[in-house]
Amino acid sequence: MRDTPNDCPFGCTVEVAMEAIGGRWKGAILFHLADEGVLRFGQLRKRIPGINQRMLTNQLRKLEEVGIIKRTVFPVVPPRVDYELTEFGDTLKPLLFQLKKWGQDYIDFQIAMSEE
Repeated sequence: MRDTPNDCPFGCTVEVAMEAIGGRWKGAILFHLADEGVLRFGQLRKRIPGINQRMLTNQLRKLEEVGIIKRTVFPVVPPRVDYELTEFGDTLKPLLFQLKKWGQDYIDFQIAMSEE
């Protein structure tokens, strides 16, 4: 993640936030972890249609690097890996649930517009 000076122009904090959580898949990953708590890799993959194994791995690593999710590996055969929001990641829950609501409102709005 890039450094941000204290005197950055208005809006740069939004850019920093979007860099950390933006993109096609991170929001869906974060939502499912916020909604369901601890999930395994396979469970996440089933809940996010269209994402492939490589992309899910990549996005999980990025979210872990910035401290939003925690990865726990259990020394069993076959290996078990759990993912969950960190304490800081938990601060995203209200935003994620509001974004879900906004998404539904947007779908309803689009349907209403197409009926006009």
